[in-house]
Amino acid sequence: MNIRINTYIIKTNYSCYLVIFTTMNWQNALKDYQLYLKIERGLSKNSIDNYALDVKKLADFIETNDIKSSPIHITSEIIQQFIYEIAKTVNARSQSRLISGLRSFFNYLVFEDYRKDNPLELIESPKIGRKLPDTLSEEEIDLIIKAIDLSKPEGERNRAMLETLYGCGLRVSELINLKISDLFFDEGFIKVTGKGDKQRFVPIIDITQKYINIYRNEIRIHLNIQPGHEDTLFLNRRGKQLTRAMIFTIIKQLAVKIDLKKSISPHTFRHSFATHLLENNADLRSIQLMLGHESITTTEIYVHLDKSHLAKVVEQYHPRK
Repeated sequence: MNIRINTYIIKTNYSCYLVIFTTMNWQNALKDYQLYLKIERGLSKNSIDNYALDVKKLADFIETNDIKSSPIHITSEIIQQFIYEIAKTVNARSQSRLISGLRSFFNYLVFEDYRKDNPLELIESPKIGRKLPDTLSEEEIDLIIKAIDLSKPEGERNRAMLETLYGCGLRVSELINLKISDLFFDEGFIKVTGKGDKQRFVPIIDITQKYINIYRNEIRIHLNIQPGHEDTLFLNRRGKQLTRAMIFTIIKQLAVKIDLKKSISPHTFRHSFATHLLENNADLRSIQLMLGHESITTTEIYVHLDKSHLAKVVEQYHPRK
């Protein structure tokens, strides 16, 4: 029987004792899994939190229903029952993501020899279509930015942030973690820390530099910056780092202000950045590097956005046109 063995060495003045604990409950398993995701796979805190949430949902289901089953002994039947209950409240895409997260957790347990099998091997994810990202036109982006109230101090900050999101194709987490020491304007680049703390250099155009400098020199300089946030570029009114939720709120409010019918988020600016580059004949490899995608297949989703653009490319560049 597979068991979780935690070993501790307790030293005294005279001797050393080996103490072995043979327990693995959901809490212990989750802590070990989170360490594995951080140290072995180098995932970001947000990714680790999302994976952990999947496991917590299953653990909560087991506790709520008074099911006596540890991570080592849980069966496919119990997990199938859990997924059946979840399916009543979430859509197919969310179900698929949950199943994928749990599959990863149990793969870890198999990898560490805590289990012989993955109980999700025979559980299929619901069929979902490939979701293409929402994008904004250049005109819509201009309207959103023009809707910012520059009479308020945070207006200059918000304009600089949206110009950076769109001008550099950043993730929202990359934006709020951007440091002043990451700005290399003389060289025309910024240093971005992405998923798994992987760093990349992204070109920054003159207009984005201009709005960042206005914010730094006219607004940020007057803030009462709190200890630990001296190098953080974009700050709230209290002189601390902005939250992801605040960026979402700012963008949602601007969309309402211009009566935009699309459902947008900070990621929409990133998608628009990539799509507009592609439409203007940038190559996928360059876009991949700027977005920080590990695989070119992730970047290839933008190819599906504009079939007419692809037809024009073939017509213009194919040797037998």
